[in-house]
Amino acid sequence: MKIVVLAAGTSTEREVSIVSGTQVCKALRSRGHQAILLDLFFGWPGVSAPDAFCGDFDVEAAAAKMRLQTAQVAAEQERRRALPGPNVLELCSEADIVFMTLHGANGEDGRMQALLDLYGIRYTGPDYLSSALAMDKERTKQLFRIAGVPTPKGILVTVHSGIRTAAELGMQFPLVVKPCRGGSSVGVSIVYNDEEFREALRCSFALEPTALVEEYIRGREFSVAVVAGEAYPVIEIAPKQGFYDYKNKYEAGSTVETCPADLPPAITEQMQKYSVMAADVLGIRTYVRFDFMMRENGEMFCLEANTLPGMTPTSLVPQEAAAIGMDFPTLCERLIEVSLND
Repeated sequence: MKIVVLAAGTSTEREVSIVSGTQVCKALRSRGHQAILLDLFFGWPGVSAPDAFCGDFDVEAAAAKMRLQTAQVAAEQERRRALPGPNVLELCSEADIVFMTLHGANGEDGRMQALLDLYGIRYTGPDYLSSALAMDKERTKQLFRIAGVPTPKGILVTVHSGIRTAAELGMQFPLVVKPCRGGSSVGVSIVYNDEEFREALRCSFALEPTALVEEYIRGREFSVAVVAGEAYPVIEIAPKQGFYDYKNKYEAGSTVETCPADLPPAITEQMQKYSVMAADVLGIRTYVRFDFMMRENGEMFCLEANTLPGMTPTSLVPQEAAAIGMDFPTLCERLIEVSLND
């Protein structure tokens, strides 16, 4: 198959996306696919589609170029204010499918999916509407409650709200403050007093104008992937220090991950059941990953959905797939299969 692995882009998760895209592109090429790694924002000027997909493709060189261009993103955005970059749509149109390894805004939020739909281009992962709903953590919570999926109490706060204390929201510390539409735990803070609360809001608003203030669930952290309606094994995430923030997600050795998680069968089955229910209420029929917290008494809460979960060497979905005997290249092909069949 001719496959464009779409990565990088303009979000705060550009680097993670590059790593994901590199791993996916290598895996697909190892299976004989004509896969190329393409930067959503900078594109590939001056190359024709036949030339792009024929012959050798240096994945590492493409990734290195993306990293070099990262410093130019802000200036280039100011200059042209447009996505996608040169030749992106032309190359995607020539592919059998686009493998989406974009993370965060302008990639995971449904905008690119909607554009690809307009051009009749097939892509991996959820459609534009499911992506947009899942990217908005406050809307996701609303849908979880409708479906009967337990989720922590959360209140949306805007940059113009003037909120300065937790008491104004009727909430008690500790609390979690995070951007409403961010990912990879960028801008997430756990706060224990009003001074920390105000600083966390300031940091969150520096990234976007809305923040979600959420009750903090103390306990164990888990994740569950759902692929074509099937819940994969539960994985437990135990950071060696702090919580599962950006550093602990992507720095090798900083987190102990156990898959399948050491849980009673009934707890495992309930968490998997909630994951399938959450995927259903969001309208996701391809693949998605859900994050959970569980208190000591077994009470569990679904935090959020990840519609284009990481595909890096330390990512969770590949570990869950490995637990059922599926290696990384096979997982990549499986995600293409379920997306083409959607």
